[in-house]
Amino acid sequence: MSHRLGDLLVKEKVITKEQLEQALKVQKESGARLGSILVKLGYLSDEDVTNFLSRQYGVPAINLTYFEIDPTVVKLIPYETAKRYQILPLSRVGASLTIAMVDPTNVFAMDDIKFMTGFNIEPVVASESSILEGIEKAYGATHEEDLEKVMMSMTEGVDTDVELQSEEEEKGLSELEKAADEAPIVKLVNLILTDAVKRGASDIHVEPYEKEYRVRFRVDGMLLTIMSPPMKLKDAITSRIKIMAKLDISEKRLPQDGRIMLKVNLGGRKKQLDYRVSTLPTLWGEKIVMRLLDKENLRLDMTKLGFEQDSLTKFEKAILKPYGMVLVTGPTGSGKTNTLYSAISRLNQPDTNIMTAEDPVEFQLAGVNQVQMKESIGLNFAAALRAFLRQDPNIILVGEIRDFETAEIAIKAALTGHLVLSTLHTNGAPETISRLMNMGIEPFLVATSVHMIVAQRLVRRICSECKAEVDLPPQALIEAGFTPEETKTVKVSKGKGCGVCNNTGYKGRCGLYEVMEIDDDIRELILVGASAVELKKKAVERGMITLRRSGLVKVMTGATTLEEVARETVH
Repeated sequence: MSHRLGDLLVKEKVITKEQLEQALKVQKESGARLGSILVKLGYLSDEDVTNFLSRQYGVPAINLTYFEIDPTVVKLIPYETAKRYQILPLSRVGASLTIAMVDPTNVFAMDDIKFMTGFNIEPVVASESSILEGIEKAYGATHEEDLEKVMMSMTEGVDTDVELQSEEEEKGLSELEKAADEAPIVKLVNLILTDAVKRGASDIHVEPYEKEYRVRFRVDGMLLTIMSPPMKLKDAITSRIKIMAKLDISEKRLPQDGRIMLKVNLGGRKKQLDYRVSTLPTLWGEKIVMRLLDKENLRLDMTKLGFEQDSLTKFEKAILKPYGMVLVTGPTGSGKTNTLYSAISRLNQPDTNIMTAEDPVEFQLAGVNQVQMKESIGLNFAAALRAFLRQDPNIILVGEIRDFETAEIAIKAALTGHLVLSTLHTNGAPETISRLMNMGIEPFLVATSVHMIVAQRLVRRICSECKAEVDLPPQALIEAGFTPEETKTVKVSKGKGCGVCNNTGYKGRCGLYEVMEIDDDIRELILVGASAVELKKKAVERGMITLRRSGLVKVMTGATTLEEVARETVH
């Protein structure tokens, strides 16, 4: 805008050509705004500049000295954004937000604020000095002080040393980067990332709302609010995380996915961490979710997953067959990937070619050929599967069967001498058969190719430090699924809540498993188009332990509570 403003001022005979040249020379050296330089040089007053811009662009001018700013409106725009664009929110009427600006032609600022707040922007012109003064007054204490307070409340004397595994950081918008690289912001983001590891979190949620900015951790499947940083830090925290994840910090309107690789010194022990980062534009800014992929939490020993002995024997027998399909089903976050990785680790031998198609590749397994899906270039599960069949595989893992095409190729692979492992989103093992048929797969293909279906859920373990027995009436136990004979001997436990388990009564998780073997009797039912209910009845007759029964066994052994089993399974 500077040249245009200068030319207009000369044209209107407000300043001379010589004065403009002198001001532009100073601007070249200092990089400041032309209007403020003209004021400093004494050629114009603040009022002259604002009145001129007001007349020129048909935007009202305002003297902030006499204006009472609405404190609720100030909260709509973070401090960093106000400072960066030199703007000050003044008032709001209906869907219109009035902001004071130094430069009323800055459409980028107006677009950004419109997207951030969801309001129509009505600009008014004010002088640079009065806006900067107004920002400091309206936003109160500096954001560095706020940060220190938040960090102090979150932790005392934490010994963490964090370094980004790869430091090739792309340069985006310089101001955002500057805010993101400020020491307190870097410290806070590092603290959030390392605190998640210490608390045993699986996911970190960083969420902006209209009047609140919060950070939540998912610990043992439950979301806990950890902290609420000041609203004005929103942009800086978001930018810092995006820089670390190699994302485009100027792109705020589309979802993005990235990865943060860290080397962390936690209490004197070097640890390598991997975070999967996903950003999503919401009404009040970008929500960021980071999935913590900690190799140490990956249990590859199948005996420690929580299978009942009978179920584990059946599962091992199925994955050791030379061909056929083994499906693992359950909702997101139920541990399906862990079960499949355990199966692959059990089968991983030097004489076996294992190929996996995953979206995304969560953990790198030595000796396994893992392929990351890229939908944008046409590399989906079906395309990867076709390629795998030309790569002489013994065992194929397909991350998820989502459509008919993937299901069809996977079944053909299972029928032509390959062992195929995959996942599907269904509620239980018998329902998986119906799901495949609904996708368009012929009953005879399902019956001949699928050898086993495992349905699973994760429940929280009772904290061993505060575990105590509780008395429950026999009727409540019978309603939960225990037999009248079992109610005489069963002992139910619960966690009282202590410092170790954050007063929740739970620490860690274990799996519930429903293992359905497809034998000849069940094959016949599939061929005649039996319903999921009939299949379940027959499977139970043949010795299948249902999800609910698996949960009740865990209650009897004191691993979990009846509430957890009731939350995750149906009777």
